[in-house]
Amino acid sequence: MAATAPQSHSPSSPSAAWLAARPVWLVAVLATLAAAVVAESFTLLARGVGVEMVAAGIGEDEATAIPVGGVARSVVLWSLVGIALAVLLAHLARRAGRGLRRPARVFAACAGAFTVLSLAGPGLAPHTADTTQAVLVCTHLLAGGVVIPVVARRLSFV
Repeated sequence: MAATAPQSHSPSSPSAAWLAARPVWLVAVLATLAAAVVAESFTLLARGVGVEMVAAGIGEDEATAIPVGGVARSVVLWSLVGIALAVLLAHLARRAGRGLRRPARVFAACAGAFTVLSLAGPGLAPHTADTTQAVLVCTHLLAGGVVIPVVARRLSFV
């Protein structure tokens, strides 16, 4: 029996066709930038209703103010790992003969697990108000909720 390359799904909508026509890295970068905007906007909204964005990292003795733009910067920095993972999975899926069969599923599982693990940061942050912790947890979930489905969808066309 001859080995066959993984079958890609054909795009069924204009937006899916747009995704399928773009490089994985570009889709991941654009999704990351969108997630950064969404997360930072949510944080700005929270600030606007009076949530004091002051937090201490794990192991820190004193809380410091989270600067405007700090959440967006954090989303971009941490998403670099996800972008690299997506590009690697796409490469492995394209390998002739024995490529990775379901890169979208692998990405979604890994990125989802990382998102859940990332909740420990705000959850365990000492000297941080509960409202701030809740906002930070929401920003993690929002960022994951933007990036993971878009990148996974793009990987489904590999």
